[in-house]
Amino acid sequence: MSTPPPQGQNPFAQGQNPYAQAQVAPQQPGQPGFPQQGVPVPPPAQGKRFSKKLLRIGGFIVIAIIIAVVKMQMGKTDAETTSVGSCMQNKGSMTDAKLETVDCSSTDAQYKVIEKFDDTSDTDKCNTVTGTEIAYYQTGDGHDLVLCLKEVK
Repeated sequence: MSTPPPQGQNPFAQGQNPYAQAQVAPQQPGQPGFPQQGVPVPPPAQGKRFSKKLLRIGGFIVIAIIIAVVKMQMGKTDAETTSVGSCMQNKGSMTDAKLETVDCSSTDAQYKVIEKFDDTSDTDKCNTVTGTEIAYYQTGDGHDLVLCLKEVK
């Protein structure tokens, strides 16, 4: 009498031991099927998430710089943004001047800028500039300047 073969095996196989274990050749890294069962698989690289995060941070920095530059430009007075050759009108008084840039052909033009000195409040610098009639200085907000002005006649 013969013993029935275990389930899942071929009962008609000749010359084979129906109870023998199947032999599996050990696999090497790089071969299909590696890693073997039971070995933890490392998580996939998170390159896309990192680049999105980096992009958001970069975008935030660019927007912050743009806002800072716009605020800085909006806070500047006409005296700070004027250049040599521009004409100005005083909308204040002689003791509390509020200079605004105007077109030199306008009847509002009172003074012409003949020299500009940044980062100083030393009005004596205008003494060396030929044609200076009024030395205007402005201090504060981290930007001091002196304008050497000539009256427009």
